[in-house]
Amino acid sequence: MSGPVNDRPSRAEKTRLTRRRIVAAAADLFLDQGYGTTTLDQVGARAGVAVQTVYFHFGNKATLLKEALDVAAVGDDEPVALLDRPWLEELAAEPDPVRVIELWTNGGREIMGRVAPLLAVVRGTVGADPDLAAQWDVNEGQRRAAFRALAGLLADRAALRPGLTVEDAADLAFLITSAENYIVATGTLGWSPERWRSTTATLLARALLGETA
Repeated sequence: MSGPVNDRPSRAEKTRLTRRRIVAAAADLFLDQGYGTTTLDQVGARAGVAVQTVYFHFGNKATLLKEALDVAAVGDDEPVALLDRPWLEELAAEPDPVRVIELWTNGGREIMGRVAPLLAVVRGTVGADPDLAAQWDVNEGQRRAAFRALAGLLADRAALRPGLTVEDAADLAFLITSAENYIVATGTLGWSPERWRSTTATLLARALLGETA
């Protein structure tokens, strides 16, 4: 006879669930009242844990913000890098450069919908918080690396317009698809996320591609 089934969560799963609650609580507070005014005591209270638990897992508010942004970027807390996600594997296997850009902006629309609200909250406080400024630089560096990967895929397909280097293509893509542009489009201009996506795909194709666009 088999023994009783133990469906209680393991210690590792309990730790993960605790971290998940803390990150969700922090993201909610950053959106509700701003990054600068949110304290780790408030995060702990919202998550239902002691503030010492918040410090144990994250150490400071800037690290907690990084985790919130990382989770927003990929949509979960699975230990799988953004560039290793299935939709990017599909993109890497796509031979048509126009379709590569379409797939990229499809994913970008989902990511921006999750990340842009947090970025809008914290952007104005970067200059007053050295830790946050450093974290912002890290996040921007990660985004630039992602766009270099996109530019590399297009270069591998000999699709970049004549005279455009991979680095220049990455810079153009980074500029066109910036979070600030998404916030202006969907906020100030009142565009739907789908309109942002289709317009961005058109602009990227015109800026990056040669005769294949």
